[in-house]
Amino acid sequence: MLHSKPKEDNYLHKGLRKQLVKILRDKGIKDERVLAAMEAIPRHFFLDPAFERQAYEDRAFPISAGQTISQPYTVAYQTQLLEIKKFDKILEIGTGSTYQSSVLAEMGSMVFTIERQKALYDFVSQFFFLKNYPNIKRFYGDGYEGLPSFAPFDKIIVTAAAPLVPPKLVEQLKNGGIMIIPVGEDAGQKMLRITKDKEGQVHEEALGDFIFVPMLAGKNK
Repeated sequence: MLHSKPKEDNYLHKGLRKQLVKILRDKGIKDERVLAAMEAIPRHFFLDPAFERQAYEDRAFPISAGQTISQPYTVAYQTQLLEIKKFDKILEIGTGSTYQSSVLAEMGSMVFTIERQKALYDFVSQFFFLKNYPNIKRFYGDGYEGLPSFAPFDKIIVTAAAPLVPPKLVEQLKNGGIMIIPVGEDAGQKMLRITKDKEGQVHEEALGDFIFVPMLAGKNK
């Protein structure tokens, strides 16, 4: 995964991405900016070369440190729910492979992303593709704590399943902001959309069912 040697992005890959985007559109993804970002990003760069063809199937894959690169539909669904605007300041909990981060950055937002797995954080530091996105700022830390020194954020996205909505993340969401987070136990989670209105009141909406790796507290050295 994430080999530092640049890979080729050829007509085959671009054709497979077009097919993937069609699948996502057929599944109900309507935000054309999300679809355009996902068509632009070579997902096979984020996986081991052995998965070059499978990279454009609509499914998750394991990466290092017991983590996963999310199913493309899940990435598109969460991103669509964020209602991203150019220059949005976004906090991402769970950097993982940086695929989700790259989609957000491709859409013109400023991404502050936290990874708790030190080995994965260090490994991604060598990933050649990130040079395309100086608007991604990576941090090694505890996602439950967020990044208070950089708050407030226009949007927050959590890419692991929390047992409850972390209060510190709600605090770091600006008035008028949106947080997307899967909440629940190992058997499955509900995708929640948390909105904070102009007066600072918090509203919660339960959406589809998903399965994510658990969101763990602390940092893993």
